[in-house]
Amino acid sequence: MKPAVIPTIVKNNLCIGCGICAVICPESLLKMQFNHFGEYNPIQREECKKDCGLCYKVCPFADGNDNEDSIGKILYGMTEGISHRPETGYYLNCYAGYAPSTRERGATGGMATWLLSTLLKERIVDYVIAVVPDDNPDQLFKFAILQTSESVLSSSGSVYYPVELSGVLQEIQNKSGRYAIIGLPCFIKAVRLATQKNRILNERIYFTIGIVCGQLKNKHFTDYIANLAGVRKDELRLVHYRGKSADTPASNYFYTFTRKNGTTERFFWEDGIEAAWMNRWFTMNSCNYCDDIFAECADITFMDAWLPEYSKESRGTNIVLVRSRLMQDMIDNGINNGEVRLDPIPVEKVIQSHAGLINIKRRNLAYQLHLGRKLGDAIPRKRVAPTKLSSPFLQEKISLENQMQKVSREKWNPKDQDAERFNAVMRPYMVRLIIREHIHAKLIVFPERTLQWIKKKFQGPRHE
Repeated sequence: MKPAVIPTIVKNNLCIGCGICAVICPESLLKMQFNHFGEYNPIQREECKKDCGLCYKVCPFADGNDNEDSIGKILYGMTEGISHRPETGYYLNCYAGYAPSTRERGATGGMATWLLSTLLKERIVDYVIAVVPDDNPDQLFKFAILQTSESVLSSSGSVYYPVELSGVLQEIQNKSGRYAIIGLPCFIKAVRLATQKNRILNERIYFTIGIVCGQLKNKHFTDYIANLAGVRKDELRLVHYRGKSADTPASNYFYTFTRKNGTTERFFWEDGIEAAWMNRWFTMNSCNYCDDIFAECADITFMDAWLPEYSKESRGTNIVLVRSRLMQDMIDNGINNGEVRLDPIPVEKVIQSHAGLINIKRRNLAYQLHLGRKLGDAIPRKRVAPTKLSSPFLQEKISLENQMQKVSREKWNPKDQDAERFNAVMRPYMVRLIIREHIHAKLIVFPERTLQWIKKKFQGPRHE
């Protein structure tokens, strides 16, 4: 029997919830729905008798499917002037800058919003698939098919909420036209795997646009932050995740929560979002096994410019990594007609900008694979080998983050919605993490004094 996604992916907690398996199933046996943890998973309507294994063959976390290097080589390997780096995948050129017309409304520098709206305005594509707000209180966001540049502008902005593609990809199969799709690295990889298996999707999806991603949160993450901001789930109508304040650097952005009565609350990154985000609370388990930082299967990738020279710019700045010749033409035209302001940067600057994320998805991933193998978990093959880390401090840090990730999924009560009670559960892990960081810092900066402190603290007085 050929492998299928539910027994091999879902039951091993490796599903990212993209929904590609549900639309590719020739018998339409799979349906996407939220599980208890606020994560999309496929469920099976009835027993599968076809045994085709297509659902498994398009899963971005299925063992044995093409990796990003092999997919990228097919797509871009023969492009004139193309280069390749292990960290970024294939690339033609890299830039830093912004789009003046969409910078204020879009995430960071507004480049993705500019590109999508331009593709529609100039009729290069007929439709854009992007994430938009949903009126459903149990599903605040969804993928939608957009037809006008104005609809792209009204839906612009980053979204840290689970969404799935099965509905819109089914529409693509029923409605001819040229489509562009924007999504996270694993979603774009799944789309590429699907286009290898489905002729209609291959013919109609013209462009893929990627967004750099460190982790995907379940929907309880948004409920938790809203609760911290003083907004209950039953009164929440709308969330905007990347507000910009002229008084703070771009890194200290804020979330805006809009109630059903129209009142709003702001909650800044440094006030509590940072702790939940950086310590992997509410993060999907499959994110522990992702090694694609820069959406290597996408024609063009957008990201924040986390570089010292741009960090104080409150309006935000994009880094742009181009792979497709057609996308390069779009960027060139935008520069020449003054619609975008981009400066070429070396690929090393792209890597520097996301060095921390590269460490997580390469070095830390190797240790995650080692841990998974040691525990006997089903782990996918990745482009890094399972490796034990030499640093006990880093091992402990990853172990603590893994515990917080697991506990946060299990202990947040969707009915109770009590952020303070949840914080009390998470506090012991945070204390251990802070102590670990404190000791580690002392060992690095003052090794001899710290060793003496540890001996005195933990060995006690010597008795002759």
